[in-house]
Amino acid sequence: MSRSGRDPNERLRTAKKRTASSARWLTRQLNDPYVKKAKADGYRSRAAYKLMELDDKFGLVKGSRRVVDLGVAPGGWTQVVRQRSPQAGVVGIDLLPTDPIEGAVLFEMDFMADEAPGALMEALGGAPDLVLSDMAANTVGHKQTDHLRTMGLVETAADFAIQQLAKGGGFVAKVLAGGTDPTLLALLKKHFTTVKHAKPPASRKDSSEWYVIAQGFKGRVEEEVGEE
Repeated sequence: MSRSGRDPNERLRTAKKRTASSARWLTRQLNDPYVKKAKADGYRSRAAYKLMELDDKFGLVKGSRRVVDLGVAPGGWTQVVRQRSPQAGVVGIDLLPTDPIEGAVLFEMDFMADEAPGALMEALGGAPDLVLSDMAANTVGHKQTDHLRTMGLVETAADFAIQQLAKGGGFVAKVLAGGTDPTLLALLKKHFTTVKHAKPPASRKDSSEWYVIAQGFKGRVEEEVGEE
């Protein structure tokens, strides 16, 4: 037996039918302290600690009364919001099913669908104080393509936040190494008092993920209309 109490031969036997990449992922999961901590603390995913660490640093959740969680499955971020701001109503959306969470309305729907924003806002019943997005596109193994696809989701989430947030609200979204592209960064700086990037300790060191944190929503700024 190993020091962890797990039979290494058993791990090898169960890994025989796996691809090399899935076997590496399984081994990493088994040895990940955040995975073990999440199970012990009752969180659905290790991602819960990413939001906790961002919240500890930036003060995102406390005082929020309406929160939108984009890419909610399996529900770790919503669990944190409900724990840290019990009065908050939360609406989440994901392509994947999410088990019910008390105090949250969950949609199994594509956020990119035309009807999704309206459904979220109707369920929320008012302008959100905070829009969270842990969405990331499924990777295809081509770095540039993966980056473009994920940034497309970030841009859509940012547009939703700018259209719907209450004044003073915040927006948090997963981006990849290199941060937010210049055009989107300029847009966020136009609409928010502060815009920063952070990599919480719970993000794996070998992961390319970072988060953009925009706070102090100024309200919808009218775009300048150019000459035709």
